[in-house]
Amino acid sequence: MQSFANGYYRFLQWVLTALMGFIILPVSLQIISRYTGLIPRYIWTEEIARFCFVWIVMIGAMIAVRDDSHFDVDILPQPKSKRAQGIRNLIVHVFIAIMALFFSFYGFQFAQFGFAQSSEMSGINMASIYVSFPLAGLTWGLFLVEKVTADIKLIRSVRAEGEP
Repeated sequence: MQSFANGYYRFLQWVLTALMGFIILPVSLQIISRYTGLIPRYIWTEEIARFCFVWIVMIGAMIAVRDDSHFDVDILPQPKSKRAQGIRNLIVHVFIAIMALFFSFYGFQFAQFGFAQSSEMSGINMASIYVSFPLAGLTWGLFLVEKVTADIKLIRSVRAEGEP
């Protein structure tokens, strides 16, 4: 499973990079059309840029869970031992898992709702955008399995070494 998660993570990084490069095109067309008379104003460019941005945010959130680079609020005190660090990480990861369940469950319903809708300007089926939400929840769950396993190993290894 570790090799699958690593490959999937690299794939997400590649897709994120491609989307970051792609978003330049509709945004550039929109800027050029606003400030020059060279090309007509394209309304679909704003819509495509928005849809691309949604995917960038969701894929970025998926990557952030794997990297532990997502934001967290310092509600819990700073741990003084390795065991306390493992327990703190486990608590944070359990709460992220709860959010992953919400995103997976309600995101799936949201994506189903999108099957019946199409975008006004570009004609894109909205499910292709809305599916990013349950996919993010499922991906968070996949990456959290690794994280929780590491947390439990840290807590157990420290206990075995005799740290209080």
